[in-house]
This record gives sequence, structure tokens and C-alpha cells, in this order.
Amino acid sequence: MTFPTTPPARPAPVPAKPASVVPPLDELREEFEFLGNWEDQCEFLIDVGMDLPRLPEQDKTEETRVHGCQSLVWMTVGEQDGRLRIAAESDAMIVNGLIAVLLATFDGKTPAEALAVDVDEVFASLGLDEHLSSARKSGLAGMVQRIRGEAARYRVEGAE
Repeated sequence: MTFPTTPPARPAPVPAKPASVVPPLDELREEFEFLGNWEDQCEFLIDVGMDLPRLPEQDKTEETRVHGCQSLVWMTVGEQDGRLRIAAESDAMIVNGLIAVLLATFDGKTPAEALAVDVDEVFASLGLDEHLSSARKSGLAGMVQRIRGEAARYRVEGAE
């Protein structure tokens, strides 16, 4: 009997997090509008990010790391009952806030819904497009690319 030399790929874990942890996108927009200035919005974003559950240490691997980010970011994207389940963590407080925005935007959506999201509109509606550095925008784009790539994969797998 022969055994494979490499272990089989482990499916992305499905994070268990309370739905109330991340405010819905509409609430984030309302709060950003209410706060008005970037300093207060940034502080709010950091606060929202601090409330995110931490990614288990075993999920912080090179495979789950999002490359292209200025900070260290790890992200898992799973599928449960036809919906995306996303968990992520960064070593930077502001990036954890941006992760919260991504969770509000993509988590719980079907793969088709996630692929149809106009991310530029979401970031513009929050003013993130004008306040983030190019390095942060690049990292954010890397996270979105990871989510969309997994959504596309799950959509194809679900069609089979």
C-alpha cells in the first residue's frame, strides 16, 4: 500500500461568529455620514475592527495570508449552506476595520451575489476611496481579489 506524499488540501474552515459582530453595510454608511470627518470615521473603523473575533492561530498560515498588503493579513473563505463565510485578521487596527467593511459587504452572500457587488461603489459611499493610502488600497484590493476568487470557485463547484 502506498500513501500520498502530500496531505490532501484542507477545506477552508467555516468561521463561527455571531452575526451581530459586524454592523450591516447600511449602518456603516449611516455612521460614516453622521460622523462626517475622516478622523472620527477612522476611529469608528478601528473600534468596529476591534470587535471582530480573532482568527485561530492554526488558521494564520502562509496559505491564508493575503499578499500585497502592507500589514499582515490572514483570511479564510468558506462556504456553508450556499453562502460565503469569511474570517480574517490583521496585525493593524485600521486594517481590521477595513476587514469589518469587507465582512459587511461579502459575508453571508451567495457566491453569485458576492461576484456582483460593486466594490468601488461601496468604498466610495464610505469615503474610503479618498482617504486610504495607495498601499492600503492595494491591500484592500488583494483581500477583495481573494474573496472574489473563492466566490467564483464555489459558484463553479455549486453548478456541478
